[in-house]
Amino acid sequence: MARVRAGFFHGGRGWQNGDMPARIHALPAQLVNQIAAGEVVERPASVVKELVENSLDAGARRVQVDVEQGGVKLIRVTDDGAGIEKDDLALALSRHATSKLQSLEDLERIASMGFRGEALPAIASVSRLSLASRASGAELAWEMVGDGQQVRPAALSGGTVVTVRDLFYNTPARRKFLRTDKTEFGHLEQVVKRLALVRQDVAFVLMHNGRQVFSANVAADRSGHERRLSDLLGPAFIEHALHFEYEAAGLRLAGWVARPAFSRSQGDMQHFYVNRRMVRDKLVGHAVRQAFQDVLYHGRHPAYVLFLDLAPALVDVNVHPTKHEVRFRESRLVHDFLYRTLHRVLAEPVGEPVKTDRPVPTATPAASAPGITGPQQSSMPLRVAERREAYSAALQWQAPPAADRVPDPAPQSPPATDESDEHPLGFALAQLHGVYVLAQNRQGLVLVDMHAAHERITYESFKRARDSEGIRRQPLLVPVSVAVSRREAELVEDNAAAFSELGMEVDRLGDQSLVVRALPALLRHADAERLLRDVLADLVVHGSSQRVLEHINEVLATMACHGSVRANRRLGIEEMNALLRDIERTERSGQCNHGRPTWTQLDMQSLDRLFLRGR
Repeated sequence: MARVRAGFFHGGRGWQNGDMPARIHALPAQLVNQIAAGEVVERPASVVKELVENSLDAGARRVQVDVEQGGVKLIRVTDDGAGIEKDDLALALSRHATSKLQSLEDLERIASMGFRGEALPAIASVSRLSLASRASGAELAWEMVGDGQQVRPAALSGGTVVTVRDLFYNTPARRKFLRTDKTEFGHLEQVVKRLALVRQDVAFVLMHNGRQVFSANVAADRSGHERRLSDLLGPAFIEHALHFEYEAAGLRLAGWVARPAFSRSQGDMQHFYVNRRMVRDKLVGHAVRQAFQDVLYHGRHPAYVLFLDLAPALVDVNVHPTKHEVRFRESRLVHDFLYRTLHRVLAEPVGEPVKTDRPVPTATPAASAPGITGPQQSSMPLRVAERREAYSAALQWQAPPAADRVPDPAPQSPPATDESDEHPLGFALAQLHGVYVLAQNRQGLVLVDMHAAHERITYESFKRARDSEGIRRQPLLVPVSVAVSRREAELVEDNAAAFSELGMEVDRLGDQSLVVRALPALLRHADAERLLRDVLADLVVHGSSQRVLEHINEVLATMACHGSVRANRRLGIEEMNALLRDIERTERSGQCNHGRPTWTQLDMQSLDRLFLRGR
């Protein structure tokens, strides 16, 4: 058989020029840097991210980013940080040279944004880079320019200026994959905005082609931070957002999560930070989706800005070259903490924070803005017994037969203001076309979707009954055998109690075999093998599973939908007021089981604008 010669590689060894093996040699420094650039520098936005994070690590209080032609022609990052000593300028452009790590122990508890010492040399290898800096206390500023790394005096009062010109000028294949200037600048702008969202203690300025795109002053308090959020994400986000802070088990989660009514067609308004580092993490995304599971319309995405803080030793940030991914050392704990916190925030009343000794998060509206607002809920917690009583009363509503209907008594005037203040949804005025309830509260007019609201009330009552009585189990007439991997079989043994709580009886038959003997009664007609495999897949990836509860909730939601008051059902004033009170007392009552809003409000200013009053 003829041997394939030149260009054939196998197992890491190359044969060239007949049977002679190729010699192993060290790569040139420039090529090494360009290989690193392929991992770190994807596009102009990647350059800006690395440079701005260096500025933040240097303690900068003001960062300005100047860009031309989407960042391809020019990127200049100017800061007022601590600066770099003259003798360290050349070292700063060398690979694996950094001031942020000293030992392996430091790598296991990284608190800075950068730490590898690869960004600057990698960027310099694919661009024309100059570095000017004046260290704190130094008499002069110094600048390094050119491939020869010549150092010369510079005119700079303090801080550091990094200038990157002609990105990828010497790697035309990489430059060919860049998009239009507009597209590249869009990615770059998003990076700067995301950094500005988390570092409210730093002022940011972004310029493109000599024009200021945005600027953000230092935000000294929460209101200032919310103004920055409004500038960067739009005022609608703040109008619909709930602010919360929660701490438990060494983890702290804070930030803003938008009410489900402010959902998005895509996940473009999801910002998550771990120890002030912006990340994209599958575990985080799964926990958030579960928290929104039965309050979000199908195909919609939640909006949030969340900050998770934990000990640096509990999270590994040295996972991906771009540092966008992290690995939690206690992933199951983090997942459950995120899910339970967000689930509770979405369920909590939206009044002033309730002072309590219980370890629960308190959620408050981020801002009160005039106009059409999202659902508001009562600030008074409701005991389970009271909820059941309200639910029972709701199910006992009976409309008189059509032939025997008599005109309702004339509506009474709403109660005095003091009493109205106790009820955020106010008091009923009338019913519109058998579909909507019109009510008056202190702010103005409230419109309620009668069926959607009652559907949520009924659904939450079903879930409370399930939680208090447990999930009833239904033995299978014919047990179902399932072939699995050894790891999956061990997971079932390790999580036997969790399966039992879910109403599933699963036993291990052999090394790689399981048998399903019982399912939850509400899911007795489900595909037992598929349900088990779905739960196991969640356990493998996330360490926990809500799959069975989600399926049970789907059944309960269907039951609630069919058992709720239907359209064209005529309600009296007392019945409508009872519905309003139940909405105020029910968790997640702002949306029905399918994610549609149950009510909305028009304040007096909005009504005045409709009729041009005051003009």
